[in-house]
Amino acid sequence: MTTLPERVTITEVGPRDGLQNEDCYVETPQKIELIARLNKAGFSRIEAGSFVSPKAIPQMRDAADVFAAMPRREGVTYVALVPNVVGARNALAAHADELATVVSASETHNKRNINRSVEESLREVEGVAALASDAGIPWAGYISTAFGCPYEGDIAEEQVVKLCTRLRGLGAAAVALGDTIGAGNPRQVANLVRAVQDALPDTPLRLHAHDTRGTGLANVFAALQEGVDSFDASVGGMGGCPYAPGAAGNVATEDVVYMLEEMGIATGVDLPALVEVARWAEEIVGRQLPGRVKDAGIMPAADAE
Repeated sequence: MTTLPERVTITEVGPRDGLQNEDCYVETPQKIELIARLNKAGFSRIEAGSFVSPKAIPQMRDAADVFAAMPRREGVTYVALVPNVVGARNALAAHADELATVVSASETHNKRNINRSVEESLREVEGVAALASDAGIPWAGYISTAFGCPYEGDIAEEQVVKLCTRLRGLGAAAVALGDTIGAGNPRQVANLVRAVQDALPDTPLRLHAHDTRGTGLANVFAALQEGVDSFDASVGGMGGCPYAPGAAGNVATEDVVYMLEEMGIATGVDLPALVEVARWAEEIVGRQLPGRVKDAGIMPAADAE
């Protein structure tokens, strides 16, 4: 176990991962308003959308319009998820600050999610990496189902480490370990983080946790103990993968921020303002969201000292 970091970076993925699995279509002005509210809450990184086939992910069919009209705050990195070269070109045309590519550790999930084999996806990532390099912007490699697959079950650590090595070799600025179905547990998270660190000691790691089984915060803490200082989270706990049956939403950002700030670890996020965003997000998706802190008496932003 290493010394806990003094500061953590949170990538707010609500506008993309949070909305992509919602039953109702969230209109473009509401997506733009969501990003504006997240800006005010103090995030330094926001995943604003994904450039994917509208047939596959209809919620993201307006990504270019969102990027064109959303307010951009100085110092904030606006990330776009891209599954292939076509998506990367569209994201670059929309002036994304960073690209995120995704490959599954599971062959079956990768075929369901991206309609390619893992090897085919890695070849596509090569093209994305070249485009990002030409544009002078970074890209991150996401590994889905790193802790378990809804179709194949357990995933071997060696399989994930091999993918991390391939992505880093292609130039990924960071590698994200995705618990797509929320199957991971704290010991498993710690072991996998150590295995990646041993193989790639200079690689920045990020944890993308889901909370299907209520272990999201515990997994964040386990990664934190191993020196990880970058995490994805979704306001209100929105989210889920359309190709991961039964998977619940991402770990709720307000819960992560509360835990970290109470531990004395800075996030740069205004928690009362974020809680208000989570409450507002319930209105745009038309359902109660699973985040806990927003229902625990946190003062509204307007009343906070």
